[in-house]
Amino acid sequence: MATRSERTRQRLTEVALALFARDGYDQTTVAQIADAAGVTQMTFFRHFPAKERLLLDDPYDPLMAKAVAAQPASLDPLTRVVRGARAAWHSIPAPEGDLVRERVRIAASTPSLRAAMWRNTAESERVIVEQLVASGAAPLPARVAAAATMAALTAALLEWSLDEEGTELGAAIDAALDVLEVRRD
Repeated sequence: MATRSERTRQRLTEVALALFARDGYDQTTVAQIADAAGVTQMTFFRHFPAKERLLLDDPYDPLMAKAVAAQPASLDPLTRVVRGARAAWHSIPAPEGDLVRERVRIAASTPSLRAAMWRNTAESERVIVEQLVASGAAPLPARVAAAATMAALTAALLEWSLDEEGTELGAAIDAALDVLEVRRD
């Protein structure tokens, strides 16, 4: 059973997404979201330090770094990152598809959020590069591997968010990672 805090966070997210879809992200204020969710603005900020965090919160970086670290250091950096990303993705419960799809769709279609999306991606890349370099990879191959993998994941998310056929997010992510993974069978 969800805690009160988890229920409040979920309610804020659902209300915000409905308001963003109806009125637009830039036109919707934190005050409107808090009011519609029946909480104070202070409560909103306890859950989200900024409005953009409703859409761009990324709790997966630590999981990704740990999964990359678990890959054999003898593998090339790209293979380590791709397999680590796949392992991280398969280690978590699938998120609520419609909620995540709507978050990605709104973020992707809002010009004022694109820079924040790229900051999130850059932070994910940084964490992965640090992990690879710490385990012996050269910096340039580590950066290329992290950037390529994050580009594939971003492309998969954006494509999936527009998919009207209901493709599972996990299938979209696996398909994107398959493009990068070299098969040696």
